[in-house]
Amino acid sequence: MKRSEINEIMAEADKFIRSFGYELPPFAYWSPQEMKDRRAEIDNVIGARLGWDITDYGQGKFDDLGLFLFTVRNGRQEDLKRGGGMCYAEKIMISRHNQISPMHRHWLKAEDIINRGGATLAIKLYGAAEDGSFDETAGGTVYCDGIKRDFTPGEVLRFAPGESVTLMPGDWHAFWGEGGDVLIGEVSTVNDDETDNWFKDPIGRFAEIEEDVAPTQLLASDYANWL
Repeated sequence: MKRSEINEIMAEADKFIRSFGYELPPFAYWSPQEMKDRRAEIDNVIGARLGWDITDYGQGKFDDLGLFLFTVRNGRQEDLKRGGGMCYAEKIMISRHNQISPMHRHWLKAEDIINRGGATLAIKLYGAAEDGSFDETAGGTVYCDGIKRDFTPGEVLRFAPGESVTLMPGDWHAFWGEGGDVLIGEVSTVNDDETDNWFKDPIGRFAEIEEDVAPTQLLASDYANWL
């Protein structure tokens, strides 16, 4: 993806998020230079990889295969391992009309996926084989706003604004906006995008960036190189 495209997506996403009364934290709007100047204050932001995240999964076709995310808060792996402390995370995401977030599951993370506003959120579900791998013949069970719901292999569940689904580790899922763009909330156990995503197809989690212009704000994946 070109940096100019990422800057544009950020600006559009910010407007969309604000239109539903959701506000991002102040550091979301710091320039790269301000983040450098305040580097001593933001160890937790960097360590927890809070902030902007825009991905085309390395495939170069964001409109068809991609996702906007912003990690608002993220807990500590050491707390999760010992079973106490900050064991949770929160993201706000945007799935565009017919923009696929590809089939994947998580090793450790359980998550509530919530339609926070906009169009319909469509989620395609499969269960897993005994070894956790993708199984096109496997169905399963999820909870939708606390109500148990069985699903058949490949069934698409649809969620209107305010509705949600709880996905456990091992629930294979892909999702997209249906009928328009969707603002999505995610509340989960500690998030680790480096190691906790298992994709059905061999694709990357992060975008490869062509630096055609300067960034307006940094992505979380930029921190290691820019700060």
